[in-house]
Amino acid sequence: MYAIVDIETTGGHASANGITEIAICIHDGKKVTRRFKSLVNPQRDIPVYIRALTGITNEMVSTAPLFEDVAHEIYHLLKGQIFVAHNVNFDYSFLRYHLHAAGYELNANKLCTVRLGRKIMPGLLSYSLGKLCSHLGIGNNSRHRAMGDAEATAHLFSLYLKSDTANHIGQALKLNSKEQRLPANLPKADVDALPNCPGVYYFHDEKGKVVYVGKAKNLKKRVCSHFTGNNAGQQRQEFLKSIHRISHQVCGTELIAFVLEAVEIKRLWPKYNRSLKRFENTYGLYAYEDQRGYLRLAVDKHRKHMPSIYACNSLLEGYSLLNKLIETFSLCPKMCFVQKNDQPCSGNNVNACACEGHETPNEYNIKVTAAIDELKKALPTFAIRDEGRNGEEHSCILIEEGRFYGMGYISHYFDANNIQQLKNYLTPYPGNDYIKNIVTGYASRYPERKVSFAG
Repeated sequence: MYAIVDIETTGGHASANGITEIAICIHDGKKVTRRFKSLVNPQRDIPVYIRALTGITNEMVSTAPLFEDVAHEIYHLLKGQIFVAHNVNFDYSFLRYHLHAAGYELNANKLCTVRLGRKIMPGLLSYSLGKLCSHLGIGNNSRHRAMGDAEATAHLFSLYLKSDTANHIGQALKLNSKEQRLPANLPKADVDALPNCPGVYYFHDEKGKVVYVGKAKNLKKRVCSHFTGNNAGQQRQEFLKSIHRISHQVCGTELIAFVLEAVEIKRLWPKYNRSLKRFENTYGLYAYEDQRGYLRLAVDKHRKHMPSIYACNSLLEGYSLLNKLIETFSLCPKMCFVQKNDQPCSGNNVNACACEGHETPNEYNIKVTAAIDELKKALPTFAIRDEGRNGEEHSCILIEEGRFYGMGYISHYFDANNIQQLKNYLTPYPGNDYIKNIVTGYASRYPERKVSFAG
């Protein structure tokens, strides 16, 4: 037996919205044998746009029963039946959430008439309930009302049962079938095409735009994990609704996947990624030549199009480094913007200080250049050589002078000890401290995979 369900609600997610109307058609595989419908008092205001869409007003539901008053009958109508709906996860998440609040636990096998339509009647321009009914000549004089849409879905489901020569419904109902967990608009073929290996995956919306990027040690397992559970929150429901397609890139190792995910989030700025958007080098140590020809060092906010000598996450870190260089190489605090008052220079040799003109640009610049060179020498340069996507290649990530340079794949036989030759085989990428810390941490844990370069 099938329970074909449609509900009207005050909003798009169950955790903060109520049900205003419910209809259930019990279907025996040939016809509807029982019907149930009821308005429901959601105990909150129905938004104007929903009133306009459904025709259900606050006045109409003011005297209707609360959901808890009809929960017992609804639960026993659904218990033991196959739960069928158009975009089933929406209706199921609402009813499961509100039945739980009323003291009932709904656990039903599900069928989605959107997903079934794509399989049984492929090639249509749209699989919305209205467009399907129009295409198939199914009448519905009460669109966007629960019983009108439930009756139309029941009629549609009857046609599916008659047309399902390939047994798609039976396949979906198998105990090990997880297809009904998938978002309504996501082709199962996209999930089936995912390999069980490391990589990066992309969720695309209806227009093809990437709305989420993720990394995985096992692509298929990780992607499927997004669709388990019955979280009724707004963010999850909107997220699932937006997924229409999945693409992916296979990576040689989980480390490559970690780095590529961070790079792609910065490049694509997907709507539903949040955490990695926050990682950004806030400050940097910069060098420039002033009008008199003196090289000046300064700590400043991160500048997107001006490379820094050293990237740092705080002003304190930047000035701590700069003060060490001033002390070690007898640089001028005023020329480095550390001392900003009009008092005499606090440098090591006040009588031969550049800010007083006692050092020529050439003399002072030699010290600044030495400080920069020493700083760069202290920054690590190494590569990580690891497993590739197949037995003929290795993956490779390069850190140059403390910065993430790029990554790629090299031949199993390639000698990676020459950094200039290696760079010809790698793709440069923008980096940040998040990537640098991941790679350096990995190098510490797996020193046998680290390739060092001669100075």
